[in-house]
Amino acid sequence: MSRIPRVKGERYARGGLAGFAAGTVKGRLTFPPTSAKIPAKKINRKELHAAMLSAVAATSSKPMVQARGHRIPKDLELPLVVSDAAEKITKNSDAEKILKNLGLWEDVERASERKIRSGKGSVRGRPHKGRASALVVVSKRAGAELAFGNFSGVRVVDISSLNVSDLAPGTHPGRLTIWTESAIKGLENRLGGAST
Repeated sequence: MSRIPRVKGERYARGGLAGFAAGTVKGRLTFPPTSAKIPAKKINRKELHAAMLSAVAATSSKPMVQARGHRIPKDLELPLVVSDAAEKITKNSDAEKILKNLGLWEDVERASERKIRSGKGSVRGRPHKGRASALVVVSKRAGAELAFGNFSGVRVVDISSLNVSDLAPGTHPGRLTIWTESAIKGLENRLGGAST
């Protein structure tokens, strides 16, 4: 017999047949995806800092925010800064009132429309493509993620874990961002006062 690993056992269909090897029926994959592979890309510290500064600056530019496709009122001034009371909101209805008072509810409705993804994405468990709406930046998680997180495209992130991909999804800067007062102070501490 050839030197191929065999299935152990007797008196049943698979017993004694070749198995386990790459070229056999019901064997392992020839070149399986390795779990040790790190898909993240390393980036220089100064380059990442400059990208963060650019992404933060783009959130206060009204033409860039509109160019991303966000629907905002004409009289709205950026950046949007709200009081720290917004961090402790836990009810969906209260979060909806804030978004409507700021005039951002039309943008939330725009992001709720989903598109069916073309290609094999539907087979791999990601059939829909969503849109990004407002980003709510808080100093710490105190319940706002429960209230705002129920809306499509709206994301809540604390200032310590804020990164460039949150501020510029898909490498397109100018995301509609709502800052709390404490988050602005935390941003100055994190970026070394360069945000001012």
